[in-house]
Amino acid sequence: MTAEAAHILLAEDDPADVELALSAMKAGGSRHSIVVVNNGEEALDYLHRRRRWRGRGASHPALVLLDLKMPGIGGVEVLRTIKNDIRTRCIPVVIFTSSGERRDVAVCYENGANAYVVKPVEFTSFVETLQAIGHFWTALNVPPTRSVRPQR
Repeated sequence: MTAEAAHILLAEDDPADVELALSAMKAGGSRHSIVVVNNGEEALDYLHRRRRWRGRGASHPALVLLDLKMPGIGGVEVLRTIKNDIRTRCIPVVIFTSSGERRDVAVCYENGANAYVVKPVEFTSFVETLQAIGHFWTALNVPPTRSVRPQR
C-alpha cells in the first residue's frame, strides 16, 4: 500500500485568484498537488468524499486555502464545518479573501482560521504565509524522529 501525497485544497471562484494562488505556491517551492474547487459546497463535498469526490483517497488536505465570498455556501460556513468536525479540525485553513473588514477577520479567527490573507496580496508575503502554515502543519502532523543512542 502506498502513501498518498500531501495535497492542498483551494476553494476559490475567481479564476484570476486561482492563478495567483497556484503561482505563489509554485514560487514558494510547494511540491503538493493542488485540488481546485469553485465554491463552498464543492469544498465540503471534497472533504467529506461526497458526489464526484466519493472515490478519492482517504487522506485530508495538508492545507485548505479558502475564499470567503463564494456562491452558495460561503467560506465562513465551510470554515465552521471544517473546525467543528473531529475528522477535519486539525487541517490548517488560510482565508484568502478580498474582505479586510474587521468583523470578517474576527469571525474567521474565532472559528479557527490559521491565517487571514487579504487580496490583492503582495506576492512575497503570500508565499511566506503559505510556507509558515506548511511548517505549522508539519509540526502538528509529523512525529519527531527518535534518536537512537549507541549502546556502550
